[in-house]
Amino acid sequence: MTIKEAVLRSLEDLGGLTNYLEVCNNIIAKKYFDFGAAKTPAATISAALGEYIRNGDTRVKRIKQEGGGYGYYLTKNEETIGLDVLSGATVSTTTVTTKKADKVASYNERDLHKLLSSYLKNTRIYSKTIFHEESKTGIDNNQIWTHPDMVGIQFLKLQTKESQNFLKAINQVDTFKISSYEIKKEINSDSELKKAFFQAVSNSSWANFGYLVAFEFSDSLTEEMERLNQAFGIGVIELNANPYQSKVLFQPKFRNLDFKTIDKLCKMNEKFKSFIVHTEKLMTADEKYVPGAEKELDEFCDDYFANDTEVEKYCKEKHIPTDQE
Repeated sequence: MTIKEAVLRSLEDLGGLTNYLEVCNNIIAKKYFDFGAAKTPAATISAALGEYIRNGDTRVKRIKQEGGGYGYYLTKNEETIGLDVLSGATVSTTTVTTKKADKVASYNERDLHKLLSSYLKNTRIYSKTIFHEESKTGIDNNQIWTHPDMVGIQFLKLQTKESQNFLKAINQVDTFKISSYEIKKEINSDSELKKAFFQAVSNSSWANFGYLVAFEFSDSLTEEMERLNQAFGIGVIELNANPYQSKVLFQPKFRNLDFKTIDKLCKMNEKFKSFIVHTEKLMTADEKYVPGAEKELDEFCDDYFANDTEVEKYCKEKHIPTDQE
């Protein structure tokens, strides 16, 4: 594996808050990476960890520790590390923005779905592509204004069984949030933005959160995006060829679920109906069956990348431009 993959694997092994020396020692002990004749492997690991932060890679976070130095951890483990460890600390999310390479027109819009599913998975959101052409009325092109491109669900993870059961007893709706995603390759003009934005509004009326996602936005559209976001509550995500460097440009506004529209979509599209079925099964499963139900949902949902090597290979095969090109 690469040095970056070794760092991620080591952070996974260590689980909680750790430092670059512990990460380095774990890599050497597990033989994840051969440093060869390098005299300062610890410095190499420190630099690699710093690169995650500088590049805005959402998989890794760090906090300033007493006495100097940083503690690192995987974002997906944030809730399990404990508030007593992270409270009062400032999480570093410094990003370095780079201009995307010249556009390559050979990749398809749906090639971006795996990038988005990987980004969402890192934030504990299960996502599934909904193909409008598979619906009972899929021959009607107007159905693109009814179906989201992707749907996602995030479950609230509380640390104790008692608090989980208590929340379910009070209001099960608060234990999860469902999102809808409208995906575009690029949006370069005001008219393109408005058309895509209102398609996202139409397709996400049933969900808790609605998002417009694009691989590239024209810099001139920022002010109009902000206005539309404030007026209609649709969030905006800028997708990156490295999915973990994708950014939420504008946050969505929360809405209550529209169960009549959910029912309509279930009747129209088998994939959407199956997504709801798997979600309900996980939500209502007895404690001993939760791992199995969670595994079934994960297997049903879209594929995501296992490591950075897969990301690089995929982008090369699909001709998706990267910041390095």
